[in-house]
Amino acid sequence: MLKGSYVALVTPFKNNEIDYNSLEKLINFQIENKTDGILFCGTTGESPTLAGDEKERLVRFGIKIIDKRIPVILGTGSNNLQHTISATIKAQEWGVDHALIITPYYNKPTQNGLYKYFKAVAENTAIPIVIYNVPGRTSVNINAETTIKLANEFSNIVGIKEASGDLDQLSRIVKNTDKDFSVMSGEDALNLPIMSCGGDGVISVTANILPRKLHDLVALCSNQNYVEALKIHQELIEINKALFIETNPIPVKESLHLMNMIERELRLPLCFMEEDNLKMLEKVLRKYKLV
Repeated sequence: MLKGSYVALVTPFKNNEIDYNSLEKLINFQIENKTDGILFCGTTGESPTLAGDEKERLVRFGIKIIDKRIPVILGTGSNNLQHTISATIKAQEWGVDHALIITPYYNKPTQNGLYKYFKAVAENTAIPIVIYNVPGRTSVNINAETTIKLANEFSNIVGIKEASGDLDQLSRIVKNTDKDFSVMSGEDALNLPIMSCGGDGVISVTANILPRKLHDLVALCSNQNYVEALKIHQELIEINKALFIETNPIPVKESLHLMNMIERELRLPLCFMEEDNLKMLEKVLRKYKLV
């Protein structure tokens, strides 16, 4: 079962190539700080800017470094059904544990279209599938009823990364799916509320720079120690906000650069932060003793 604190890992670059030395350091930093799993090639990993052969090399390298110490999720979704199916089949061949499949963006499908899309993916693949619902980026929300139907009809649809911000929707998913269906927070500001509503864990941006804090937060919630979890939640409020003052993953990559963990490099159309925002971010990082 998918549970615990997963990091939505950045993809470090150097001279417009994947920086494998930095990637290895990031992976080991996560494992040393008790992260429960790693997501490669998600939104935070700048997946739209990665070519297919780059993704394969990245994932094969990452799996080799991780060496089965923790599970691996790979973002394989797109708004093209056949491309998604092909990428998801490849993920299984590479040894990935779960495929994260985003709701099709730009197409703006209906709920029936979303159901048929995920049905087709599930029927043509075998790897465990996690739906990724992030309407702020895709302009479409997969509602609770559609998610519940998919979860109950297809054994290889095993979870959802919920980033809609709708706690009522999330609560209905938790209530009406099997206990083995994983509901993961996809929004760091709501990690504690989502866990308290029955969530099983998080797929976090903030974990890139504070992995132990996210692990501890989720572990406390899993043990129903919400008093101590609230202390960490409140401690993280300012940094969670700072990491989204510009489009993710710009601030978190700027943070990792300031922490001397990666080169300062993004791929267009993402670009460096505005100077005023960068100063604000650096001030927050100093407050958390990260720089």
